[in-house]
Amino acid sequence: MDNLTFRYSILLMEGLQVTHLSNHFVFILFLLAYIFIIVSNIGILIQISLEKRLHQPMHILFCNLQLNDVLGTIALLPRLMSHILTDPSERYITYVECAMQAFFGHVYGTASHTILMIMAFDRYVAICNPLRYSTIMSNNMVVKLSAGAWGAAVVLVGILISLSVRLSHCRSVIQNLFCDNASLFKLSCENIVINNVYGLTFTVVLLTSSLGSVVFTYLRIVMVCFKSKNKATNSKAIKTCSAHLAVYIIMMVSGFTTIFLHRFPALSESRNLSSVMFHVIPPSLNPIIYGLQAKEIRQRLFKLIYKYKVNSM
Repeated sequence: MDNLTFRYSILLMEGLQVTHLSNHFVFILFLLAYIFIIVSNIGILIQISLEKRLHQPMHILFCNLQLNDVLGTIALLPRLMSHILTDPSERYITYVECAMQAFFGHVYGTASHTILMIMAFDRYVAICNPLRYSTIMSNNMVVKLSAGAWGAAVVLVGILISLSVRLSHCRSVIQNLFCDNASLFKLSCENIVINNVYGLTFTVVLLTSSLGSVVFTYLRIVMVCFKSKNKATNSKAIKTCSAHLAVYIIMMVSGFTTIFLHRFPALSESRNLSSVMFHVIPPSLNPIIYGLQAKEIRQRLFKLIYKYKVNSM
């Protein structure tokens, strides 16, 4: 089997370990989550694009997050769901498909941070420099911020995956639910010091930049609210920032849980579960949190529901 998989560049993926009796139930749960993520995120994307009142920097930047959730979900969940219904000895994936899944999976995780960073900047300008908001957050600035968030993610992850793809591989088993960078370089018997150094540096820089920018932003916002003494202004600031902060905390908790459990090999099943939750929970909650928080989106949604009820009567 090892010679066959190596010769044809076909890998065997461990996948999610579920019993034969529960695999259909687990598959249905993931399918429902998949449908909800795709429909809810694309639905809000369409709503923002069609509604002129929603063509504001805050909502446009939010579209980046929804697009990222859709791309990340499409790249990872269908393969995982298909493997649930497949015998563990037949969960094959080609090396090229594995590398592509790893690339898009890491772009999803990286872009989640960079997009939330530019959204934090938007909230900072809106609350700390309200009189200059329309000047600073022009259409040109929104395009630059969006391009920067996606460009940084694609370039950094591109280098990360390229360093692993360049290695020859002497193993054929992916001991993970998804293909990621670690899964790729663990297939090799070559020296992977460069991969480890770049991967560690990449992770530290990303997390430090992400946490640093968000902490700085909210410290500044708190200081402005404290000095303001205006209850209406402070209430509006809390309302507009609560959704962003909630999404950020959910993403960080999900991500750090997976990283923490990587340090304990005996908890591999818990690690796999947390890895799945990182790709399911944030994309599921993001449209709910932002959709219900944004007044314009909430009103539009309620109108659509009301029209549907009237037409069905």
